[in-house]
Amino acid sequence: MMEFVPGPAVHRVLCADCGTPIVPNSANLCVACLRNTIDITEGIPKQASVAFCRNCERFLSPPQSWTIARPESSELLAICLKKLKGLNKVRLTDAHFIWTEPHSKRLRVSITIQKEVLTNTILEQTFEIEYLVQYGQCPDCAKLAAKNTWKALVQVRQKVPHKRTFLYLEQLILKHNAQKDTISIKEVRDGLDFFYSSRSHALKMVEFFSSVAPVKSKSSEQLLSTDTHTNTANFKYTYSVEIVPICKDDLVCIPLRQARTLSNINPLTICIRVGNSVQLLDPQTLQACDIQAQIYWRSPFEALASVTDLVEFTVLDIDPDHSRRKGKFVMADAQVALAGAFHSKAKAPIDEDVMDFDSIGDTNQIYHTRTHLGAILQPGDTVLGYFLTNANFNSDEFTNLPQDRIPDIILVKKTYPNRRKKSKARNWRLRSIAKEAGEEGETSGARGAIGRMGGRDQKKVEEDYEIFLRDLEEDPELRAGVNLFKAPEVKMAAPESSKEKKGRGKRAQFAMDVDEEAPIERVPAAVLDDADAEEEVDFPEIPLDELLEGFDEMTLGPADGEEPVQ
Repeated sequence: MMEFVPGPAVHRVLCADCGTPIVPNSANLCVACLRNTIDITEGIPKQASVAFCRNCERFLSPPQSWTIARPESSELLAICLKKLKGLNKVRLTDAHFIWTEPHSKRLRVSITIQKEVLTNTILEQTFEIEYLVQYGQCPDCAKLAAKNTWKALVQVRQKVPHKRTFLYLEQLILKHNAQKDTISIKEVRDGLDFFYSSRSHALKMVEFFSSVAPVKSKSSEQLLSTDTHTNTANFKYTYSVEIVPICKDDLVCIPLRQARTLSNINPLTICIRVGNSVQLLDPQTLQACDIQAQIYWRSPFEALASVTDLVEFTVLDIDPDHSRRKGKFVMADAQVALAGAFHSKAKAPIDEDVMDFDSIGDTNQIYHTRTHLGAILQPGDTVLGYFLTNANFNSDEFTNLPQDRIPDIILVKKTYPNRRKKSKARNWRLRSIAKEAGEEGETSGARGAIGRMGGRDQKKVEEDYEIFLRDLEEDPELRAGVNLFKAPEVKMAAPESSKEKKGRGKRAQFAMDVDEEAPIERVPAAVLDDADAEEEVDFPEIPLDELLEGFDEMTLGPADGEEPVQ
């Protein structure tokens, strides 16, 4: 049998206040009496307030920063704890939110703290703190609400009749997040105005434009106020940025004197790339030149024609010379004719958008020309080019060119008319900078930075936007500088009848506004009749691995009825 061994005796004493037997401690008090005697929460307020901006939905994080915090998140809990004084004198062991009604403008936080009250005596206590959510305005929203509070202005201009350059600049700005310091953006006739609260932010944007486009800039300042006692002054700064008025695929005639300095290149060239410099190519010899912005502005010149002047041609025969190659360009001899030259007039479709080539000249004539597109053209393809036979340009440089050096046709790029007629929705979309609510001079409902002025200019901007999207599809190098996002699934509606077409105005296939929901594409009945038309095999499709997830709209400030991007 096991022998019973009694445990050591536990000595107990009576509590000095209530007389309850307790284990001896340095205070000779029970826990209840110790809490009644000593309050470790003394010096910690039980009520506090937090500032909340309803415009941008940010909380004030002491001392001056404003932070986006979701309800009952760790970020909001950290902001609440920073508002409490006296927490540095105790040990915080636990803190969590207690649920409250979302519209009550109250936040309740349960906090557990510990503190050594006597020698080797640690007391723990849990209590609640109530926070009052006070509405206010952060400095950024206050500047947006007030008028004429900007400190610096960047005026970007390009004297061309289209907006494709600014559509591309908008995508570059979004890709590099260059709009983060912008207060607002205003569209004007020939460009955009960017407003800033600091001069340094405006200088940073000017440097950004200089790195992505050939520009020249100048600055000016306006004195607002001055203090003779402290010898200080308050200025408003304006920076004017002008972009070279030459765009991709434009026909350019370089002045003869300047062409001689550029390796004696043929003056009649086409623009193949615009970065921080202008790259020109002679399609007859594949000779290229690179014109820097400083060299261009010494003796500026303008483009003879732009992409809106391009004419469709059909390739009858192509003879590429692979021994004459420069990069992706291959010299070739081509035989072309005007598009629809050999179609029967009785069977020719009636389309208001198709140019009447009968007014140009002999439609059945075959033209021989040299082109740099020998690597991609095949007999039967449709190609866009400049028809110089009957062209009349108001340019002294073009007039002074010898007639034997001016070709009948200059081919520029391949096009895909059969696939474009299908009206198939694209599987990708672009982000746009959201408009500012109540912006002065704004009459359009468009949500992008381009096309806010509305009126007659809106249809032209939508056409430029469609041309810009096609350029992105057909040019991988241009697409590399833009973020493309996967589009939602597109629902195809029933074909619309001719009566429905007459009931409303025409609308471009891809308008400037960004659809928040899955768009519904209407297929014209005439397109279904042409469904058996043969599509181009080499139509440029953007692979899915180039598309990004998470399509939403970038905002500078949320407009009415919109939620900000977080």
